[in-house]
Amino acid sequence: MKLIETIHAQGCILCHDLTRIVKGESKGPAFRKGHIVTEEDIPLLLSMGKEHLYVWEPDDSIMHENDAAEVLCSICLNENMDRSKVKEGKIEITASCDGLFKVDKKRLFEINSFGQMMIASRHGNAPVKKGDKLAGTRIIPLVIEKEKMEQAKQLAGTEPIFSLLPFQPKKAAVLVTGSEVSKGLISDTFGPVVMEKLKEYNAEIVEYRILSDQPSEITEAILQAVREKEADLVFCTGGMSVDPDDKTPLAIKNTGAQIVSYGAPVLPGAMFLLSYLNETIPVCGLPGCVMYAKRTVFDLILPRLMADDKIQPEELARLGEGGLCLNCPVCTYPNCGFGKGW
Repeated sequence: MKLIETIHAQGCILCHDLTRIVKGESKGPAFRKGHIVTEEDIPLLLSMGKEHLYVWEPDDSIMHENDAAEVLCSICLNENMDRSKVKEGKIEITASCDGLFKVDKKRLFEINSFGQMMIASRHGNAPVKKGDKLAGTRIIPLVIEKEKMEQAKQLAGTEPIFSLLPFQPKKAAVLVTGSEVSKGLISDTFGPVVMEKLKEYNAEIVEYRILSDQPSEITEAILQAVREKEADLVFCTGGMSVDPDDKTPLAIKNTGAQIVSYGAPVLPGAMFLLSYLNETIPVCGLPGCVMYAKRTVFDLILPRLMADDKIQPEELARLGEGGLCLNCPVCTYPNCGFGKGW
């Protein structure tokens, strides 16, 4: 491209969109890439503050910002995602279904460290709704070497750096533990909270039982829920502290489930337990905070369980950074820092 004075631009081809902003009314491209400047265009261009313009000088080694944005979009776009048309060198990517948004942080960092190009996204492991914005792409300069964009593609590899895992239909069992509840001394206020959160993800509640603190009773109830009710999610509420009557962790262990972690660096929710029965069925012990706190470790874990995204111990460990809920007067989760460490 070359730089010329606008007053001499008649007949030249614009090599990028030109945005016009009218305060309080509109913002958008007044002229599009490829537009051939006419004599009548020049006064409007000058009124937009465009005393100089970049116009095309053909060069096969150079790629325009719009074309480069398409390359970056191809690096990002995956199943269950929609994309916008390219506009002013930018493309936006949105969710085409409800699901769990995943980010390959290593490759995203490498591409953004490459220079002259950028991909910005929301945090990974975030629950999203259909239509939510996921990411945006563009290059920084107006044009870039084609060779550099090829290098970026090679750096990204063959798989997109983002994925969106749809939430799956689930059958859930909610097992409320505690002798004070089973004996009728107090009413259950824990189970309804858990079931309400499950219904947000359209999970079917196939079992809701109130149990004593006896480990054998809890163990058998877990196995029955899986065997007879075909539950593919099991949540045990209460009995998760170090008090002598709290035996839920032992009961879960006695099912033969593989314990991923007893404890998580999250407040509220430090006494959370995650395990997998038969390698695929999550069995969770939920601490008492889930009953009374608006957002807890349960809110961070549940989207991943609903998307069949198996959780590893080191991922839970990474929750320490951002694992402190600030109990804001107006809760904006998930549009806040809570749980953004993994």
